[in-house]
Amino acid sequence: MDKVFLTGGTGFVGANLARLLLAEGFHVRALARRGSDRRNLAGLNAEIAEGDLGDSAVLESACRGCRYVFHVAADYRIWAPDPRTMYAANVQGTVNVIEAAGKAGVERVVHCSSVAAVKVRDDAPADERSEYRSADEIVSDYKKSKWLAEQAALELAQKGLPVVVVNPAAPIGPLDIKPTPTGKIVVDFLAGRMPSYVDTGLNVVHVADVAAGHLAAARRGRLGERYILGSENLSLKALLDLLADLTGLPAPRFKTPYAVAYAFGALDTARARLTGGEPMAPLDAVRMARHKMFFDSTKAVRELGLPQTPARQALADAARWFLENRYVPEATAQAALARLRKSSEPAPARAPGASVVVAPPR
Repeated sequence: MDKVFLTGGTGFVGANLARLLLAEGFHVRALARRGSDRRNLAGLNAEIAEGDLGDSAVLESACRGCRYVFHVAADYRIWAPDPRTMYAANVQGTVNVIEAAGKAGVERVVHCSSVAAVKVRDDAPADERSEYRSADEIVSDYKKSKWLAEQAALELAQKGLPVVVVNPAAPIGPLDIKPTPTGKIVVDFLAGRMPSYVDTGLNVVHVADVAAGHLAAARRGRLGERYILGSENLSLKALLDLLADLTGLPAPRFKTPYAVAYAFGALDTARARLTGGEPMAPLDAVRMARHKMFFDSTKAVRELGLPQTPARQALADAARWFLENRYVPEATAQAALARLRKSSEPAPARAPGASVVVAPPR
């Protein structure tokens, strides 16, 4: 049985990838910080390597004997009170994992980057050839940290390490326990906390397809290349209308002008810095929303065989999981679940594995 080392297995994409790897017959060794939330690994036949991305000794030990290494862990926050922690995890953590994998002689390292590291275009969906020339062009510390991490990974590939980069778009689906910023859009809609929308867009991809793209990159990806793992480009309005059709809940009717959203984001972020809280609408998120995050996944479909599950199914699966796991008040959840069962087929069994029912969010 081939062994793999997985970072980020306690998170959203990593948890779905762990299930796929187990279903494919791999022995999964998953990195988990001491005291971390491990609900997404509960019930899985996975070996735990306790440690973090800053502990090279733990990483080197975990990589030994592994065929593949999947580096999925990242500090995924649009806003952080101290961004230095984000850079340490996302940039130096990436270097630590890839260098440990190189010392262990693994066959392939798949580095999970993000479309945040791909330069968006206003005239057409961006593909892998669309590149930033420097971090100065990039909005937000999160995007900068992911671009710098990807640059470090590609530099190590040029030095001979067996690295393939994947760039997931906006994953949607089950096991998004935090939830991620994209998942929060779904939760806020379901909970009735989205009275209006901004004129933006994103590329929606089922998280199970993202997991499949990681494994395909390990098996068939070209070294030193990057692959956008995406599917359908949707305006935020179209995404919310799909959710409304699936759940029977009302879609927001009013569009917030960008200037209003910017002013609110600036004030809200300033408030958070003064009070130590977290902004509801980080200014960086508002600035990013000015451009539609549309991408072209043709290369990954052609070279990796990336599945293309419809966005409607991805949103149905995500909504069902959030509703069943009590991220929304029960009265709303029951009515929405009843409508979901009528408007969509049950979620397909993509990656069989242990069934996990997580505890309600704190």
